[in-house]
Amino acid sequence: MLVGGLPDAPALEVCRVLREGEPGRSWDRDVPVIVLGEARADAVDRVHAFERGCDDFVPRPFHYEELVARIHAVLRRTQPGLRERLAAGPVAIDRATRLVTVRGLTVALSAKEYELLVKLATQPTRVFTKEELLRDVWGFRSHGRTRTLDSHASRLRRKLARAGAVDCVLNVWGVGYRLIADYEEALSTA
Repeated sequence: MLVGGLPDAPALEVCRVLREGEPGRSWDRDVPVIVLGEARADAVDRVHAFERGCDDFVPRPFHYEELVARIHAVLRRTQPGLRERLAAGPVAIDRATRLVTVRGLTVALSAKEYELLVKLATQPTRVFTKEELLRDVWGFRSHGRTRTLDSHASRLRRKLARAGAVDCVLNVWGVGYRLIADYEEALSTA
């Protein structure tokens, strides 16, 4: 996405909203953003743009060929991060088909259960805070008092356990959730 200085929403505000989200709305927060800045933009302006979440900053005036090259460079950097297949312990996820299996047995998940599982599987031994998961999976900006995450995690845990993946979707009391307990288990595949 190219963002210039817009009269209603300055580029930095657009970057901030893109990265943080808005209550009740969801979109890909990792969409690549290039800010088209003013010619008078100094180093402080560029740093602020990067702090708000832009991937590149191109001051005006710019050459068309340079802008196209920067777009291609940003796309190259952002595309490889999406792995098509994720595996942690007995759980395997094929993102292209949205197929989840446990030791070869297909597990049917709701859309949010699937998104939660994918988020946890990106770093299976890492503890994701409840705030992170609510923001990244549900698009919540503020934590508030909700049991949405806990109820989805509980259903996901039961479905995986029925398929043979016990000890998955672990609650770390007072913090959040992780998919798998330890590193060796995360590496093992069925």
